[in-house]
Formats: sequence, structure tokens, C-alpha cells
Amino acid sequence: MVFALIFFSVPEASSIPLDFKNSLFILIVLATLLIPLITIIGFRLSGAVKSLHMATMAERYIPFSIICVYFGLTTYFLYTKVEFDPVVWKSLFVITLTIIGLTIVTFFWKMSAHMTGVGGLVAIIIVMGSFFPTFQELYYLLGAILLSGIVGTSRLYLDAHKPQEIYAGLFYGFFCCYIGFQFVWA
Repeated sequence: MVFALIFFSVPEASSIPLDFKNSLFILIVLATLLIPLITIIGFRLSGAVKSLHMATMAERYIPFSIICVYFGLTTYFLYTKVEFDPVVWKSLFVITLTIIGLTIVTFFWKMSAHMTGVGGLVAIIIVMGSFFPTFQELYYLLGAILLSGIVGTSRLYLDAHKPQEIYAGLFYGFFCCYIGFQFVWA
């Protein structure tokens, strides 16, 4: 969602030509969403994790660590492509650092990864609104806040997390991405 915002909602957020944004967006979705998802499904099918919910902290160690590797490699790949706008790799770097921090926390406590993601989404919308006056962030912000409420409520309803794990994930994701994305466009 972050790269959809950067590439398509605020054209001036990056200097990448529109015809190339589609291809780059697909590459990022493959490397940071589809391939990690297939890997997690593979872990489930092989028995390395008991369910896709990864209910225990122990089940999260390996999948979260491997996801960090995927994000790190994708960030490095984009960094080495000097013809790309640095906003792309810097944005993914902020997200990667947030995921690495989440993974480290996972070794000690089960913070909500879902809420970390939506907290980061809320943060980037606020940051983009402050850097790009043409970006009408109100509806995006309301949608992201509504999404965070739906996700948080569903995680509680499914008994996947305790309230403090939900709030910690939300605030952690928001804090990391708010600070990080300030530097992306600074």
C-alpha cells in the first residue's frame, strides 16, 4: 500500500516515469508480498509452522527472519540501481528496519505485526501530507484509521493478541515510519 501511495497517489513523490512505475510496483509486490507469502505457506505445508496464524512466538522466529532477508535483499537491489529515484530504496529501507525491529521484539514478546503495518501506513499518509501540499490526505487518513480499527478489532476477536500487543504494534509501526519517512523526503 505504501508504494501504491508513493507511485500513484502523489506523482511528485518520486521522479520515476509513470510507465516504469507499474513494472517497479509489480517487482516490489512480488519481492515483499507474494514471495514471502509463498514461503510462509511452504512453512505451513512442511510442518515448520503449525498454522498460518503463527500463534506462538516460537513459530514466528524463522518466518519473520526470512521475511527480513527478503526485504533486505530487495532494498539492497534497489539501492544498487543508481538510475532509480532514491525515494524508492529509502522507503523500503525504512520499512525493512521496522520489520527487523519487529522481528527482534518477536524473540521476547508477541507484538502485532498486522498493527505495525497499519501504524506505518497511517504514519506515511501523515508525512506525505506534510511534504506534498497537493496530496489530499484526509480520505486516505480516514481509510487507514478505519483499517487499523478493523484489523485491531479482528486480531482481538480472533484472540490472536492481547490489547497491549495491538497498541504496541500500532504505536511502534507509526513511530518508526513517521520518523523514517521524515528523512526519505528531507
